[in-house]
Formats: sequence, structure tokens, C-alpha cells
Amino acid sequence: MKSATDKLTLARRHLEKVRNAWDEPTDWADLSMYGLYALEAAVDAACLHLKITSKRTHANRAEAAQTLYFRHGLDDVADLIRYLNEARKSEAYGDVVVVPDLDAEEVASQIEGYIASVARLIEG
Repeated sequence: MKSATDKLTLARRHLEKVRNAWDEPTDWADLSMYGLYALEAAVDAACLHLKITSKRTHANRAEAAQTLYFRHGLDDVADLIRYLNEARKSEAYGDVVVVPDLDAEEVASQIEGYIASVARLIEG
């Protein structure tokens, strides 16, 4: 099992890909995929650090994000995880999926902010 620090490092690596994807023209395939993976790795890092058990599914990580929000005051990114997962699947499979209009820069900013919050939690 990876440590909380390893998961945080992974989240930061995914964040770099998010930063490259959000600018015009937005690469929604990369932004949704790496954004989702970045958030999930950050949620995993926080859960490992706080010794919260979480299953390795998209839905369970969204639930874990809500737990981190309610119990530990981290940003509530559960809906963003769900939206990014739907956008990722839509982009990957060419399906028409109803997701809210997402602003690429705002999404990238939320992801970056969440990872920074988790880093403060873990690194002090």
C-alpha cells in the first residue's frame, strides 16, 4: 500500500496534466481524466493520513470526500468527482452524458486548491 505522501505526490503529478489541459482550447478528455485521478489520489492521501478506510471505486471516493468535508473541514469535492467521472466517460466513449456546464479554469483551480489543502493536512 502506498503512503499518504506517495498518494499526494501522485495527485500533484496528475495536477500538472490538468494544468496543461485547461487552457484554450480545453482538452476535456485530459482535464476530466487527470482531474478525476488527481482528486481521487488526494482523497486517498487524506484518508490514509487520517486512517479512514475507503474503497477504490469512483463512487466510494466521492463518499470519502464527503466524509473528509464533514469530519475534517476539507473542501467538498464529492460532486466534482462525480461530474469529472461522467465527463471522462463521455469523452472516452463518445456518449452524450448530461453534466453541468463546467468552466475549465474553475475546475482546475478547485482541483489545485483541494490538493493544496490535503498537502497542508499531511505536511503540516
